[in-house]
Amino acid sequence: MKHEAKFWRPGPNQSVFCFLCARKCKIPLGRMGACRARKNEDGKLYSLVYGSLVSMAVDPIEKKPLYHFWPGSGVLSIAAPGCNFSCLHCQNWSISQTDVAQVETEDVAPDELIRIAKRADAQGISHTYTEPTIWTEYAIDVGKLAKREGLYNTYVSNGYITVEALEELAPYLDAANVDVKAFSDDFYRRICGVPGITPVLQTCEWMVEHGIHLEVTYLVIPRENDSEKEIGEFCDWVVEKLGPDVPVHFSRFYPHYKLTDREATPVRSLERAAQLAKEKGAKFVYIGNVPGHEFDNTYCPKCGKLLIERYGFVIQRYELRNKKCPNCGERIPIVGERVSGQRWFF
Repeated sequence: MKHEAKFWRPGPNQSVFCFLCARKCKIPLGRMGACRARKNEDGKLYSLVYGSLVSMAVDPIEKKPLYHFWPGSGVLSIAAPGCNFSCLHCQNWSISQTDVAQVETEDVAPDELIRIAKRADAQGISHTYTEPTIWTEYAIDVGKLAKREGLYNTYVSNGYITVEALEELAPYLDAANVDVKAFSDDFYRRICGVPGITPVLQTCEWMVEHGIHLEVTYLVIPRENDSEKEIGEFCDWVVEKLGPDVPVHFSRFYPHYKLTDREATPVRSLERAAQLAKEKGAKFVYIGNVPGHEFDNTYCPKCGKLLIERYGFVIQRYELRNKKCPNCGERIPIVGERVSGQRWFF
């Protein structure tokens, strides 16, 4: 639904400057921004996707992936059409590389969304599948109500949001998984269609500094971002700028959309990346899209005891006691308590 936007200012000749994301589009009268979700009408900027849901489902929080945040909980996952990136390998391209006029959506007001979440026995909301930055106005309003009702509010994001928008969103955002898609400006230009990586790194660092629970995902793509040098630089940044406790997920690539000339990531490449991260000092390193792999589990960084055993998105064993290793007493940085006995729809 159309809704007057935040995060913009007027420009010359009835143009507007949008500063919601790091693209900072100058949008002429009658045109949309690069995200296809914001439009200049009569010299004012409007969100075209406020509450316009193109997807809604209850997922386990582990699917985001968020492994250190309310483990085992159910999260109402929602998305709007559009994205501020144009990734050649997007697995959700049919809803991200389009606009609200081209797909079927359902308008859901924030208060109704909260009622849906509670009826579904979800513990929180996740703005995911496409880029949540594009409907931050909606996420803020949802987050305000979620906090009042004891629900958490999360983002699965490319991290290309501005600090100005983050400052307004932060009081109502409990956790985020940010996709760091590579560790080079060249990749971001060629593959993602944006100028460079710096805003993503700034977003991650800002979230950690301001107490938003953060986990980062690096999709390892053969012959694109899988060199030991690049992954090593990424790991150095995580440990030095975010801290060794921030969970790192190395995810397996499968050919999608316009990037079909690459094979699926060899598991050995993911294992080498994970080992490198641990050698650099990261304490909690995971491998994604390889169900049953030992790196899908959480181990004590001090004594090595298996603490949380997972298969896919399901917790099979949970050994933490008061968020501590029962073997050596090491405190494990987990937000919230384990939620069990739920049934999920995938």
